[in-house]
Amino acid sequence: MAELSAGEGAQWNDWARADPDLSSPYFRWEFARTAGPICPGSAVAVFKRDGRVVGYYPHQRRGGTIQPLAAPMNDYHGVIGPRDLKPSMQEAARLLRAPRFAAAAWIGEAPAEMPRYSSVVSIVPDDGGFDAWYARRRKAFPKYFKDKERSRRGLDGAFGTVEIEICLRDHALLERLIIEKSEQYRRTGHHDIFSCGWTGQVLHALMDSEGEDGFGASMAVLRVDGRVVAMEYSMHAGRHFHLWFPVYAQEVARWSPGIVLTQETIRLGAGRGYRVFDYGVGVGGNYKKYYDDGGLVTVEGLVARPGLTKALCDSASAVVGLVGRERARRLRTSTQRRWSVIEACETSWTGRTSGALRAAVDMVRK
Repeated sequence: MAELSAGEGAQWNDWARADPDLSSPYFRWEFARTAGPICPGSAVAVFKRDGRVVGYYPHQRRGGTIQPLAAPMNDYHGVIGPRDLKPSMQEAARLLRAPRFAAAAWIGEAPAEMPRYSSVVSIVPDDGGFDAWYARRRKAFPKYFKDKERSRRGLDGAFGTVEIEICLRDHALLERLIIEKSEQYRRTGHHDIFSCGWTGQVLHALMDSEGEDGFGASMAVLRVDGRVVAMEYSMHAGRHFHLWFPVYAQEVARWSPGIVLTQETIRLGAGRGYRVFDYGVGVGGNYKKYYDDGGLVTVEGLVARPGLTKALCDSASAVVGLVGRERARRLRTSTQRRWSVIEACETSWTGRTSGALRAAVDMVRK
């Protein structure tokens, strides 16, 4: 990835700060500057109109596919630039001459036929802070939050000490989280995104990175009697706190340690000035509705050259004829998502083949 000048980096961040839809740390220059040298096949597209820069797009190439930088870990992506001047998804794909241009949570103009998904965010008001936010959510869902209050009391009653810390730049904790997430991915039949090596290196580098408006990454941890039972790796910039990789010990699951840690992260983070706590798109579990104050509309899809589009459609039609339309849709979506993760992580033919074989075995088992 070629180095941008300090002036270009400042312009990049100015555009990100000016657009509320680009407030996530993923849209900061520091994210691309830190992750780019580690991500295989990385580059930044600089888009111009009449000789004037109108957008930046950090990305990575995997064969004929252009993906967001640091995929599959990148929770938001899109062109950073003025809304009325920057290129759409279709334009970006055309200008980059990509046989395939993939997005999982695109922010910006995109083809109308592509599926839309809303992200999940908790928004803490300036007036009243965490207490006001919690009172509003508890009023909306009293049964749920009473149950989580019982979980916290259960932790306090079962252990001598319960400690929670956030914003820790602790590489040993991060390495432990990566190991436990890898075990979780394998246990649940998902592709282990950390087995390729470079993905974990990106997280470590982001933890060491510093930039404008407090850009960086850190760990939150929940300890009982000095023992770690829940962790979460997050990234933050300005007033935006992105909750990224959580993990918790199964033996204390009945006390909802992950939820307890998240709520305390919001409380402690609000005290540090953070106001938007972002869970991204496609958060697992049903708990997300209890915390959602309304996020962004994102787009998932693939822009392919006409010949490839026809081939994909013909393949899809064949699948529909065999298994039925709705089942085919779910199967196609699941397969595409699984393959996009494998394609992003694994840069060798051997790695991709191995990942595809494991995915096929998992699908048969399901």
